[in-house]
Amino acid sequence: MQAQGEAKKTTLTITDNRTGKSYEVPIENDTIRAIDLRQIKVNPDDFGMMTYDPAFMNTASCKSKITFIDGDKGILRYRGYPIEQLAEKCSYLEVAYLLLYGELPNKTQLADWSTHITTHTFVHENMKKLMDGFHHDAHPMGMFIGGLAALSTFYPSAKHIEDKKERELTFYRLIGKAPTLSAYAYRHSIGMPYVHPDNELSYAANFLSMMFRIAEPKYKPHPALEKALDVLFILHADHEQNCSANAMRGVGSSHVDPYSAAAAAAAALYGPLHGGANEAVLRMLDEIGSKDKIPAFIKEVKEGKGRLMGFGHRIYKNYDPRASIIKKLADQVFEVTGRNPKLDIALELERIALQDDYFVKRKLYPNVDFYSGLIYQAMKFPVDLFPVLFAIGRMSGWLAQWAEMLDDADQKIARPRQVYLGYVTRDVPAMNQRG
Repeated sequence: MQAQGEAKKTTLTITDNRTGKSYEVPIENDTIRAIDLRQIKVNPDDFGMMTYDPAFMNTASCKSKITFIDGDKGILRYRGYPIEQLAEKCSYLEVAYLLLYGELPNKTQLADWSTHITTHTFVHENMKKLMDGFHHDAHPMGMFIGGLAALSTFYPSAKHIEDKKERELTFYRLIGKAPTLSAYAYRHSIGMPYVHPDNELSYAANFLSMMFRIAEPKYKPHPALEKALDVLFILHADHEQNCSANAMRGVGSSHVDPYSAAAAAAAALYGPLHGGANEAVLRMLDEIGSKDKIPAFIKEVKEGKGRLMGFGHRIYKNYDPRASIIKKLADQVFEVTGRNPKLDIALELERIALQDDYFVKRKLYPNVDFYSGLIYQAMKFPVDLFPVLFAIGRMSGWLAQWAEMLDDADQKIARPRQVYLGYVTRDVPAMNQRG
């Protein structure tokens, strides 16, 4: 029992039942350093104790001040600001500034920041030749990843990652050029000429112009659609140590140029378990077909014969706060575009699932992907472009994670350990002795 007035120890005592020895390990921020376990050995020749954590289910790889998530309570905050307030009161460029610099910009800072971004939206003309080299049916995300990697060859000075001015130029260029590369990939896929950026438009409106402008002297998107896209960029801007952020940090830890690291992050986002999840939701809704078929579909899911896409999340064990915002956003978009017929199926599927003990007990609630695909489709974005749209918004978060990693003295080149279970040693047999 702790004596009255005695200071509470912030340590963890570990007893190794193999040897009977006890070890006292410091606790900091409710964590212990994995390297402190290396002292636990059966004999002096042992490598020492390691932790085994596939997929990093319970391992903190960094300290961060960027994004806070409480999955049990359904909380998401950027730099302490609730995502609900940011989506309502801020533009995407304000949020991008917040992620990168730690504070929301004042009026002067926002004007300067916006100017820097918009003046870096153009890409070198040779990038068009690169896009033209892709096959007509190349996936836009593959083209986007290739474009990001190619940018490193146009800006070789970006390899000077310790130079603060070079870093800022990288922020401007990657955030500014991500929509341009995305739109070029789309226009190439449909055989339409590329549309140059229009820097008189907002960030979201400029992207819509590059995507959909045909012969208009001046493209002006509907304000509701412009706002909806801007909010979607905000909701996707960062999400703590997800797969693509981890890729950005891991590849960036080798001190490669930021364009290559961003290409690696985009490649991670390309996967159907990450950036392609909202596409899977639409395919699921198409498969269901109508509201009357939902009970049969739910039955199959519970029997293990199918998956309920857009429900559940590794982190959230409550309603994804981004899904709540998007659900409201959908109504504003559909007032302009007309109601997506899949919405009725989605709403009924959500209603039934949230009343079913099978899903409630498993804490399977709608996530950000459940409604975002419906909005993108209503705005005429092709399904193949969904992960690219995700990447545009996430670029600011990737860069914030990258910069924070570089400034963290604890960080070294990422190099996880393994638990080796193969042969200890073998002699190489002659060819005629091999089975």
